[in-house]
Amino acid sequence: MRIHVVDHPLVAHKLTTLRDRRTDSPTFRRLADELVTLLAYEATRDVRTTVVGIETPVAPTTGVRLSHPRPLVVPILRAGLGMLDGMVRLLPTAEVGFLGMVRNEETLEASTYATRMPDDLSGRQVYVLDPMLATGGTLVAAIDLLIQRGADDVTAICLLAAPEGVALMERELAGKPVTVVTASVDERLDENGYIVPGLGDAGDRLYGAAEG
Repeated sequence: MRIHVVDHPLVAHKLTTLRDRRTDSPTFRRLADELVTLLAYEATRDVRTTVVGIETPVAPTTGVRLSHPRPLVVPILRAGLGMLDGMVRLLPTAEVGFLGMVRNEETLEASTYATRMPDDLSGRQVYVLDPMLATGGTLVAAIDLLIQRGADDVTAICLLAAPEGVALMERELAGKPVTVVTASVDERLDENGYIVPGLGDAGDRLYGAAEG
């Protein structure tokens, strides 16, 4: 597994506003969307392409197109949905799957409650969207599922990561074709499993706190 922290002034600028507790949900959604597109640009540097011949208005030449099978983008519900538009803006021909996972707030373990993606992912590059790599349990479970279905190249795109989550992924996914792309690796997790300094609960800040 490898981790790539995107070092760019625009990334840092947008992340600063996302962290600010005064940023309202509409602004948070817009900036998260913009930040994801910047992260996706870095995350897709190794996207697979095929050389093709074309005719310009002046002369024949060669170029590249995305290879088949097409990349698969998988947001982890619900907060990952807030990252989907920014990702597919950069990869409009990608297919989209969905993975519903929830973290037990007491045990911090993740469980799957919904899946909507192909059973066979052999030879597929997959991009997983999850705003926060906190304890790492959710992403490890999601990536394990994707690899079990045959994915041979998985990239997780996260707005923020915690050292504890990165360490868990490095232990659990050692030797597997996994990359994490993030805007920052923060200081630590608090006693409730939240990233410090972080930006709070990404789902609540994207969509508001839905009381059940």
